[in-house]
Amino acid sequence: MQTLSIPYSDDLLISTGQSKETLEQQLRFLLAVKLFELGRLSLGKAAQLCEMSKLYFMEEIGRMGIPAINLDDGQIEDELRNA
Repeated sequence: MQTLSIPYSDDLLISTGQSKETLEQQLRFLLAVKLFELGRLSLGKAAQLCEMSKLYFMEEIGRMGIPAINLDDGQIEDELRNA
């Protein structure tokens, strides 16, 4: 497994008021969300990246107003035709 290291100062911990572990988990989550939004990761892979179950990841992105189903117009038309 590959790892990514992002340096940050103690000021970031102080300004967010979070523990090191909480901040790093939040940063992994936000990265996974953005990659999912961009279509670079599937829902399952995004959940895996931030060490969440798919269901919990779906709930969390839903709270952020991000749709869990990310279909383009052509895919929606195909789904409606096949329904």
